[in-house]
Amino acid sequence: MKEQIRIPTSKVQRASKFIKTGAKVGGNYIKHYSKKLLNPELNRDELDAENAEDIYNSLSELKGSALKVAQMLSMDKNVLPTAYQDKFALSQYSAPPLSYPLVVQTFRNYFGKSPEDIFDSFSKKAVNAASIGQVHQAVLNGKRLAVKIQYPGVSDSISSDLKMVRPIAARMFKVNTSELEQYIGEVEQKLIEETNYSLELERSIDLTSKSAHIAHVAFPKYYPEFSCERVLTMDWIEGVHLKEWLAQNPSQKEKDKIGQALWDFYAFQIHVLKQVHADPHPGNFIITPDNQLGIIDFGCVKVIPDDFYGQYFKLMESDILDAEYDLEALFLELGFLSVQDTKKEKAFFMDIFTEMIELLGRPFRSNAFNFGDDTYFQKIFEVGDRVSKMKEIRNSKTARGNRHGLYVNRTYFGLYNLLNDIKATVNTGRPVVEALL
Repeated sequence: MKEQIRIPTSKVQRASKFIKTGAKVGGNYIKHYSKKLLNPELNRDELDAENAEDIYNSLSELKGSALKVAQMLSMDKNVLPTAYQDKFALSQYSAPPLSYPLVVQTFRNYFGKSPEDIFDSFSKKAVNAASIGQVHQAVLNGKRLAVKIQYPGVSDSISSDLKMVRPIAARMFKVNTSELEQYIGEVEQKLIEETNYSLELERSIDLTSKSAHIAHVAFPKYYPEFSCERVLTMDWIEGVHLKEWLAQNPSQKEKDKIGQALWDFYAFQIHVLKQVHADPHPGNFIITPDNQLGIIDFGCVKVIPDDFYGQYFKLMESDILDAEYDLEALFLELGFLSVQDTKKEKAFFMDIFTEMIELLGRPFRSNAFNFGDDTYFQKIFEVGDRVSKMKEIRNSKTARGNRHGLYVNRTYFGLYNLLNDIKATVNTGRPVVEALL
């Protein structure tokens, strides 16, 4: 993959890149509809592929928040056509890397030395490149290490990038303006945290030490002496990414084991630590040669407030759908309903959110759940698509939900999708959580 020798860092440079990309996409539409005049049966596949290519290439050059949005979009199978999902998924671990001189410059800025002065050996080419940083392999005293280096200018461009991608995200996520404004501050805060590698180091050491007892899970050791605000050094975990492992056709027993390890890891963080690794995309998981689940990248961690936790997980209780349960009061607490709602609005949103919590809460209401059941996921996507097209949703001036739910919901959607990819059957009931306490 061709290396990138510079990143546009100023607002003008980055805005110009967005504008140029918009012009390319516009050109693709003109070309598509010109062809359609000659062939009315022409579908959108070629258009989607060309747009996905142009948008991904542009975001790859910009890196940072812009590319992170593409990564988040690729995780939701219901938001984008397949061409976009496939292309944007590359941002999880296969974006164009930065050239080596920029890596050396970062080391000199923070350590006063080049990588070769610190380590016995250091790969000049990145072995992994994602949205915020890239990973190089190093060796010190016979131990292999992974060294993550942040791209220059990423942290300084978050706010301006989000302003530029806000209307695009609203259109793609099919979220009304009031809801987007409620959550944009939460997204910005998390992205700022993700660019602080000193904070990631602290959280990584804390969360991995507390989670070390979970069966079939492996974590790297972290090295504060070789880490700083823009560089993070940890043990190199041998293995392959989830997608590569699945291509090896592991047995159902092995898939269920990895799926259970994933579920237990998230259950322990959410229900015990109330802090969660909120970036469950495939690039953050490695299957080791002895079939353990290696977990990396604690840059995005959501701390779950106690009051929100208590309200949110009432939605998963077995009696939540009973006629005598005061679901309306709970929906008001969580912000699904507003005291300003008319009787008609209240009835409409009660029906919608009741259908959604019944569907999304199913894994919690059984002792074991088959995430390989594609009909379940097709139903989730069908409901999501139907709801997104409802004029009552699009035209609502009231923000629905709680900002703390943004990353908790994203975590569960990501986890569900991973378990569906693995085709795992997992023990999900309350006894599993109690065993982790």
